[in-house]
Amino acid sequence: MTRPSSNFVRGIAAHVVLGGYTLIALFPVFVIVINAFKSRAAIFRAPLMPPTAESFSLIGFETIYARGDFISYFVNSATVTGVSLALILLFGAMAAFALSEYRFRGNGLIALYVALGIMIPIRLGTVAILQLMVSAGLVNNLVALILVYTAQGLPLSVFILTEFMRQISADLKDAGRIDGLSEYKIFFTLVLPLVRPAIATVAVFTMIPIWNDLWFPLILAPAEQTKTITLGAQVFIGQFVTDWNAVLAALTLAIVPVLILYLLFSRQLVRGLTAGAVK
Repeated sequence: MTRPSSNFVRGIAAHVVLGGYTLIALFPVFVIVINAFKSRAAIFRAPLMPPTAESFSLIGFETIYARGDFISYFVNSATVTGVSLALILLFGAMAAFALSEYRFRGNGLIALYVALGIMIPIRLGTVAILQLMVSAGLVNNLVALILVYTAQGLPLSVFILTEFMRQISADLKDAGRIDGLSEYKIFFTLVLPLVRPAIATVAVFTMIPIWNDLWFPLILAPAEQTKTITLGAQVFIGQFVTDWNAVLAALTLAIVPVLILYLLFSRQLVRGLTAGAVK
């Protein structure tokens, strides 16, 4: 087999594998969305069939509007996710700039310490975190979730952004210093625009766990006024009876922000994931 034909076969095989993985990953989303627009009987009768004129129903969306303060849940999730993401990107980028730009005693140890945060799940410290939040009076407060998620996302942010910032030419930054730019100006006007693919990558990988998390909202902010969208969906799940129409409708609405974020940053995300793969 010639080399061009061999490369062609490998390309086809890679696309088949990736296509299969994509179908497997999207299948649960497809099932959730199509069943959110069906009656309860149709969900159990034909769960894999899209809604028809007879089975189409908006009862799930009507239920979450009537029985749960879903708009408040959505706003809480958006607030926690947005503020946490902003803090993660800002502080992570600043720490990455310091670690990549300046050489000082303990630089390597600090980088190693930050990397350990990726390996150790933050949920192992749930009891200590709860005690800390109780003593600080932050239980049933969105600030508690923001602090926890910021601490959770910083290690990955620092790790990824540090590697990208080390690839930025030192001559560019030195030219900025010669022109009289301060370190803050160099950071915000020269460095950050060049690491946008990495920032988009960090944003997507950080936003999804925060938006989908149920553990910390259940422990730190279970009150009605601080419920997030994932915790709010539990309102419709009972011990004996579950309102599947409402649950699926809530999950469908919860998927929308993640899809929007991916569509907005998809190009930057792909560039960030493939950076360095091609010289």
